[in-house]
Amino acid sequence: MAQVIKVRPTKIELVKLKRRLRLSQRVQKIVKDRLSILTMEFLQAARDTVEARKRTITAMSEAYKAMTVASGYHGYVALQKELVACEADITVTAGPRSVAGVRLPSLELNEPAGGLRGYNLTQTSSLVDSASDTSREALRAIIELAELQRGLELLGAEINRTKRITNALEYIVIPSLELTIRFLSMKFEERDREEKARLKRVKVLLARKEEE
Repeated sequence: MAQVIKVRPTKIELVKLKRRLRLSQRVQKIVKDRLSILTMEFLQAARDTVEARKRTITAMSEAYKAMTVASGYHGYVALQKELVACEADITVTAGPRSVAGVRLPSLELNEPAGGLRGYNLTQTSSLVDSASDTSREALRAIIELAELQRGLELLGAEINRTKRITNALEYIVIPSLELTIRFLSMKFEERDREEKARLKRVKVLLARKEEE
């Protein structure tokens, strides 16, 4: 709620308040423009996230089907032994990227030197190859979805923060400055009227004395 700002009732303070008002109005325009950009980026990120979620579900479904077929052909125990023997650490590199001034994560899968396919090719069939390929695609889809989902959360948080700044400027800061400027201006106008009235009375008294 707008309130009169407590300042010394001087014309210097009035000038300062007018400068603050102009600055606040410029900042408000910049913040509103940024909010529009952030909103567009958020909507695009939301669409990308929905598509990425669909791709992830599809990729995981395909990987599950391929793994089921491979385990049915080779036998679950035999396939498990083969896969356990070729286990490798998989890491994800995280770096920043900037979207509308917001630092968002950029995730990249780091595959082992020999790739994710480390099992014995001579003792397995193409079904295992298919399971490996679909699993790799599912893993990449999961990482992409994680990147987009986190970016969406950060953009949403920044939009909320920017909205709070916009609302504070629009409903508190600028109205309070305008109210205080009007208050001081009226006060100075009243002083000027009183001063003019006082001068008139002085002139009248001087005129009477001269007549006497």
